[in-house]
Amino acid sequence: MKVVVTGAGGMLGTALVPALEAVGHEVLPLTEQDADVRDLTALRYPLTAFHPDWVVNLAAYTRVDDAETHADAAYLVNALGARNVALAAAESGAAVLHLSTDYVFAGDTRSPRREYDAAVPRTVYGVSKRAGELAVAEVHARHLIVRTAWLYGRGGHNFVDTILRKSRAGESIAVVDDQHGSPTWTRDLAAQLIRLMASSQFGTYHVTSSGECSWHEFASHLLALAGLPPPSRTDSAAFARPAPRPAYSVLSNLLAEYVTGRRMPTWQDAIERYLQESRSS
Repeated sequence: MKVVVTGAGGMLGTALVPALEAVGHEVLPLTEQDADVRDLTALRYPLTAFHPDWVVNLAAYTRVDDAETHADAAYLVNALGARNVALAAAESGAAVLHLSTDYVFAGDTRSPRREYDAAVPRTVYGVSKRAGELAVAEVHARHLIVRTAWLYGRGGHNFVDTILRKSRAGESIAVVDDQHGSPTWTRDLAAQLIRLMASSQFGTYHVTSSGECSWHEFASHLLALAGLPPPSRTDSAAFARPAPRPAYSVLSNLLAEYVTGRRMPTWQDAIERYLQESRSS
């Protein structure tokens, strides 16, 4: 199988490209410098030349707070860019996989969100990502839209590495306990994305680690595994930001796990394996 990956230089791309190659797929990784998703013409040439079976769109404007005052910049990547990738994929005869986010939901419930629950984003970032989902579904029937949340891994700034770095530097750490989600290792997400692509059962799916915790619970578990002091506890009011964070970001993995036949690892198992890999590298 031949796969184009846009946004390949990011954290998930760093995990997905080698995972695809490891199972025998031919991959064309595209960074923003190679093909800007905002430019449909720039996307058409590499896809036409490569003749992919799949195009995976990981390109995204993810600066959640900046999006509140730079809405056009967020929309150009997250909505128009997603539409362009889907159009270029359709023109080249490829299916498309588009990555989305828990931010398409309001985060004001206390039960895991399913794929067809009402999307009611509360931030510009979330609205722009929802617009991208709708655009992909509108222009390309052979699509996978995969929502995920709370990612960490190599190749980008993330909560895990930041907490470890600050703790090892002797900084005091306060972590919120009123936001709940499912911390997800990019390597586990990449493996499930490949299984979904192999299924060719198109539609919308949720993929995160199994289980849920607060950021404080996650940080406490992480630091205990690393033999470092626990963080103090605080709440979201202490970290006022332009864009409100969802209080409850847990997504139901039921549909993806049914289709692939593979249950996602727990967040506790995932972080232990991530730390083991980090120590051995």
